[in-house]
Amino acid sequence: MDWHFVFSQALTQAIGPTMLVYALGAIGLNLQFGYTGLLNFGQAAFAAVGAYGLALSVVAFGLPFWWGILIGLAAAVVLALLMGIPTLRLRADYLAIVTIAAAEIVRRLFRATVWSEHTGGSDGMRGFSDPFFALNPLPEDATWSFLFVSMDSGRLAVDFGLFDLQYSHRDLWVMTVGWTLVAFFCVVLGLLVHSPWGRVLKGIREDEEAVRSLGKNVFAYKMQALVIGGLIGAVAGFLFALSRANVQPDTFSTDFTFYFYVVLILGGAARIFGPVLGAAVFWFLYNIFAQGLSQAINADLISPDLINQTQVGPLVFFLLGLGMVLLLIFRPQGILGNRRELMLDVR
Repeated sequence: MDWHFVFSQALTQAIGPTMLVYALGAIGLNLQFGYTGLLNFGQAAFAAVGAYGLALSVVAFGLPFWWGILIGLAAAVVLALLMGIPTLRLRADYLAIVTIAAAEIVRRLFRATVWSEHTGGSDGMRGFSDPFFALNPLPEDATWSFLFVSMDSGRLAVDFGLFDLQYSHRDLWVMTVGWTLVAFFCVVLGLLVHSPWGRVLKGIREDEEAVRSLGKNVFAYKMQALVIGGLIGAVAGFLFALSRANVQPDTFSTDFTFYFYVVLILGGAARIFGPVLGAAVFWFLYNIFAQGLSQAINADLISPDLINQTQVGPLVFFLLGLGMVLLLIFRPQGILGNRRELMLDVR
């Protein structure tokens, strides 16, 4: 069994494009849930309107790439207002119900056959990522060598002796942009939550009646948190669509939001770097289990009569789910979190 390959693949994914998408989505959710106490179960909807806002603008309407980015962000703001205005004055569970329904409505709208001429229906859309990859300054056929880093034939290879990480030319550009965005939003979120505005959000999370008694407009603060978190979710949608060079409605199902919550809870809610660490650990463990079990079956270390290759996927999710249950029992605050941050006054 090739453990070098298993760990290399797991580490490759732990810092790769997919991990960055979930880190960005969880950063937005962290502002909403971790710092404000908003039970938003529709983060997938913000990612979807961001991705489709970009794709429709470029492919269907022929607009420039950057106009597509602006339209996707504007769509996320409109969605946040539509969800927040009727619910944020009510109890927290109403927002949870509305956001779950909104995410499913958005997915089905983009999947509907009546719009398929423009949205592609269940097949999705392509052809909007070319302007993004045209901005890639990295030479595709160059050979680079620096310490343990080399680039040959458009693939980046990082050899630390124990691990060998390889990325395609396109993935490396997505990672460059993705890590820049993650760093940017972590800095912005850190400045926000340590400002007077951020302290009001924490007060709303702990006891919104007390904050209201001090003359603060709780509804306005909640709406601001929902909009800003939704905008970050839309950016995650951009990166997700661009990394795959296509956008397809069924990828923005409710499961997408649940993975954001898994990442956030694993890393630690109400911690700046919690979503980033949670995303890295989640994808590292997922690939360790998936690659390890597959390699063990191929090497006859596990009998095919006990587990076959088609059962690896469900078993991996079972193991990850069991790990999350144990985490919530023994360390509910997550890896970096503080137990007091989860003592939400949800009413």
